[in-house]
Amino acid sequence: METQNYLLPNQFKKIGWALFTLTALFTVYYFLCDQEPAMFDLKAFAFLRDDMFMGKGERSYFTVINDNIANEIIGVFGILSCLFIAFSKEKHEDEFVEKIRLDSLLWATYWNYIILLFSILFIYGFPFFWVLVFNMYTILAVFIIRFNWMNYKFKKSMSNEK
Repeated sequence: METQNYLLPNQFKKIGWALFTLTALFTVYYFLCDQEPAMFDLKAFAFLRDDMFMGKGERSYFTVINDNIANEIIGVFGILSCLFIAFSKEKHEDEFVEKIRLDSLLWATYWNYIILLFSILFIYGFPFFWVLVFNMYTILAVFIIRFNWMNYKFKKSMSNEK
């Protein structure tokens, strides 16, 4: 029985790694400089803006705001690069690779929610916000690491048998 395959073509994996590398370098630079690059100060459309963290407590809907979009660039390209890496076909995609992929996704989902539950119980205040931010990437990162590790182990065992 033929199943529907929603994976991206294999070429997207290379694009994903290139985007990931650039995004990681920009992220490190961004956090080390500890200031937002002025070139990213732009007008942006906001469905919702709440200045609660700025101490103003003002809320506005469907408005244009002045914002530095460096955080948004990091978030978008970080997620896209991980999606491209995680959900691109392998050069030799077969039933066993599909099984490794499914097992890795299940494993990543468990770990993602274990980390989230731990954080809900033991981390409070603004640090919890940072846990939530990084938790957006946890499921993809754990999946990519586990899938590639299991795929590597399988290929190594196959080459040792020859």
